[in-house]
Amino acid sequence: MAGEDKTVIIGLDGVPFGMLKNFAETAVMPNTKRLISDGVFKKMQSSIPEISSVAWSSMITGENPGRHGIFGFMDLHDGSYKMRFPNFNDLKASPFWDQRQGKSVIINVPSTYPVHEMNGVHISGFVSIDFEKSVHPKSLVSKLQKMDYRLDVDSQMAHSSMDLFLSDLDKTLEARIRAYRYLWQNEDWQTFMFVFTGTDRLMHFLFDAYEDKDHKYHGVFLEHFNKIDRIIGEISDRLGDNDLLIMLSDHGFERLDYDIYVNYLLREEGFVQFKDGQDVSLNNICYGTKAFALDPARIYLNNKGKFPCGTVESSESEEVLSRLEELFGELKIDNRKVVRDIYRKEQIYSGPCCEKAPDMILVAEEGFNLKAKMNAQMLAEKGIFSGKHTQDTAFLVVKGIDDERIIPDEPKVSDIKSIIEKSKS
Repeated sequence: MAGEDKTVIIGLDGVPFGMLKNFAETAVMPNTKRLISDGVFKKMQSSIPEISSVAWSSMITGENPGRHGIFGFMDLHDGSYKMRFPNFNDLKASPFWDQRQGKSVIINVPSTYPVHEMNGVHISGFVSIDFEKSVHPKSLVSKLQKMDYRLDVDSQMAHSSMDLFLSDLDKTLEARIRAYRYLWQNEDWQTFMFVFTGTDRLMHFLFDAYEDKDHKYHGVFLEHFNKIDRIIGEISDRLGDNDLLIMLSDHGFERLDYDIYVNYLLREEGFVQFKDGQDVSLNNICYGTKAFALDPARIYLNNKGKFPCGTVESSESEEVLSRLEELFGELKIDNRKVVRDIYRKEQIYSGPCCEKAPDMILVAEEGFNLKAKMNAQMLAEKGIFSGKHTQDTAFLVVKGIDDERIIPDEPKVSDIKSIIEKSKS
């Protein structure tokens, strides 16, 4: 490690402001409590939609999706209904570490696969497919494999055995810790970013274990966060008074009551139609379709000239969008409003990538998770998940800045790059 001031970013994927505050106050995370008391602690706005691929891309570039080009985990091929999975090669704005002086160590940031050449070390986060393409420099691959490093938790285990899932979660965390310690000591770095993503996996499956003290896995849930807190304390103790430490989440979490299938509603209301009654899929959309959804709740008009079976003329767009706003605005389950916010793309996106943006984006009310499964057989159901993302309850902790005014009163994930750049200017 060189002698200049350091910048360290610790990510806790999905951890909500209220949970972190609660854990700090109840001694589950004593090191976090110390960090909060020594720094600035604020609630932070996630991206829209509030999913990791969009949020982390916004965070590392300082841009909105209209400029960085990532609108979801899945997207469409140009002029087609065929799905594709955008990756780090699709990011149209550069990550902050490309502009930083000195070497950077970047560990487990979601949606940064495949890794690129850079000044330092980069181990990509989910979704990472090929180990070789997930690590820069390649010479580090064998070392990580000897550490039993895992690119992600095997979440499928939770569908058959929660105990096996939790065991894998713990092994993945321990391997990440080994990798962080090795790189911290053996690389000559100026910027270090380390993201814990098992928190997101844990909360999806066991958010009820957090809320219910009598839950079988309540203690396991707390212990996972306590283990992370020990590393937070270890990292904090290794830094000097002039070093910058940022800890944050990309979105929040809350209890999940119902999954809501947006395309089911669009089908029932005649906005989506198919060439025959057998294949209820995106590839079988026909000319009667006015609008369809991609996960989590991105609504696309079936515009003429943009899609193979596009029928919506530009003169019709306002009418269709207004009908959709009315439909989603009035949607209720158990007499509860389902959709909290309805945005048109020009309200939240700006930049050269807006042509590929969804025409409308929905943000759910508390307890509802919006999904775009095309062949869903019902509007609402309760699946295996007990927790879901929130857009307005991410957190931000900053320690080591010279002027707290560089942190907005209501920070957004896209403000993080600016805070890093201005912290020591």
